[in-house]
Amino acid sequence: MNTSVPALEVMLGWEPGVLWWRVLRIQRKLHRWAGDDPGRRFDDVFNLVCDPAVLALAWQRVRTNRGARSAGVDGESAYYVETVRGVQPFLSELRRDLKAGMFRPSPVREVMIPKPNGKRRRLGIATVRDRVVQAALLTVLEPIFEVDFLPCSYGFRPGRRAHDAIAEVHFLASHSYEWVLEGDIEACFDSISHTALMGRVRRRIGDKRVLALVKAFLKAGILGEDQVERDSSTGCPQGGILSPLLSNVALSVLDEFIARAAGGPASKPWERSKRRHQGLPNYRLVRYADDWCLMISGTNSDAQALREQIAEVLSTVGLRLSPEKTLITHIDEGLDFLGFHIQRHQKKGATKRYVYTYPHRAALAAVKAKVRALTQGNTHRPLAILLHRLNQVLRGWTTYFRHAASAKTFAYLGAFTWRRVWLWSRHKHRKSSWKELRRLYAPSGVLTQGKASLFNPATVSIIRYRYRGSDIPSPWTRPDQQTAA
Repeated sequence: MNTSVPALEVMLGWEPGVLWWRVLRIQRKLHRWAGDDPGRRFDDVFNLVCDPAVLALAWQRVRTNRGARSAGVDGESAYYVETVRGVQPFLSELRRDLKAGMFRPSPVREVMIPKPNGKRRRLGIATVRDRVVQAALLTVLEPIFEVDFLPCSYGFRPGRRAHDAIAEVHFLASHSYEWVLEGDIEACFDSISHTALMGRVRRRIGDKRVLALVKAFLKAGILGEDQVERDSSTGCPQGGILSPLLSNVALSVLDEFIARAAGGPASKPWERSKRRHQGLPNYRLVRYADDWCLMISGTNSDAQALREQIAEVLSTVGLRLSPEKTLITHIDEGLDFLGFHIQRHQKKGATKRYVYTYPHRAALAAVKAKVRALTQGNTHRPLAILLHRLNQVLRGWTTYFRHAASAKTFAYLGAFTWRRVWLWSRHKHRKSSWKELRRLYAPSGVLTQGKASLFNPATVSIIRYRYRGSDIPSPWTRPDQQTAA
C-alpha cells in the first residue's frame, strides 16, 4: 500500500483527532480487503508500520498509557523521552532504524505480580522504544485479524467487553445449555508455541519484514528480577501491547474447532433440534482471552468427551489444560467466570427457576481487602484524601458489577466501608467522642470533608446488560464510518 504522507515533525503537531482519522482510513481499507478475500495474504504492510501517522499515534498511545511511568531494561520512561531526548528525534531515529532493518527489540524487564491465590504472575515491561513499535504493529495487524476472529471471543478485542461474555453465558444457560466445561489453561502466556503461533500469523501476513518483527519480539528474551537474562523459547510476554492480539491468534484454534464441529454455533436451528431429539449434544464456546467456558446442551458424559478433544486441540499450539482447575459443573450448581457467579435457582415466591448473576465472593473479598488497606494507618493524612481514594475503588468496582444481582452486595459493601472509615477517624482523633466526630465529619449523615464525600455503593442502580449476541460491530465497519477507498 503506497501512501503520500507529510513529514513526521509535521504530524507530531497535529491534533490527536486528526491523526486518529488518518490512521482510521488505513485501518478501514485493511479490514475491508481482508473481509473481501478470506484467503488473502498481505505482502506489503511494513511501510504502514513505518508510516509517520501510525508511529505518531502509537507514541500517543504509549505516552497516555498507565504504564508510561514504568521503564524497561534501558531505564527510560515515556516522561524521560519527552523531556530529555525529545519526541521528534526519538521517533525519527526509530523510523530510520525500522526502514533500514536495524531495529532490534530489547529483553523485557520481568516483574512478579502477586495473585489472590498467593502465587505470582510474571509481567514483562518492554522499553518505550519497543512499546511504540508494538503499538504500530497492533494498529496495522488488528484490523486484518479481526476479520477472522469468531463472535465467541470477547477478550482484548475492540468494541467487546467482559459483560458481553457474561451475557452470553446467561443467555445460553437460560436456553437448555445446562452443563458447563470451565476451562483453565496452565500458564497460557508463557506456554504458547512460537512455531505454531507464527504459522497462524503467516496465514494472513506475507510481508517478511513484519513477520521478522513479530518473531523478534517473541524471541527478545527476559531480564529477570535476579538480573539474569533468559531466552524466551515459548510464550509471549504478558503486559506487552502486542501480546493480547497474538494470544487471540493462538487461542482462535479453539474457537475454530468448536465452530466446525457438529452441534456448534454454525449449525442451523433445525440441525440443533434434530441432534437434541437424537440425544446428541449441542455446544457453544464463550471465551475471554485465556478464560473460557463451553456451554453444553447435553449430558455430563458429553462434557467429559469434549474435554479430551479440547485438550488435544490446545496441544497443537503448545497449551494444556489444568487437570485440577478444569471443571465440569451444572448450572444449578453454579459457575464462576470473570469475577461473577452464575447460577440457576428458584425465585422466591415463584415455582419457576431463573439464571442469576452475582458478584463472586472472591471479588467481594478483594475489594474489601483494598478498602481495609486504605483505612489501615495513614491517619496523618486528611480525610478528604482517604475519601477520594476510596471513591475511586468503590466506583470502579460497582460499575463493573452493576449489571448483576448486586443490590444486597452493594449495600453490604457500603456499610463495611462506612465502618472502616469511622474506625480510621477514631484512630485519627483518639480524644474525640462520637458526637464530636459526627459533628466534624458527618453533619448531614454522610462522611464529608470539604468537597469530598464518601461514595455509597447502595445508591448505584442495577441495570440489566443488553445481550448483543453476535451483532457487535467492528470499529472499522460501522455504517457511519464507511467511506469509499
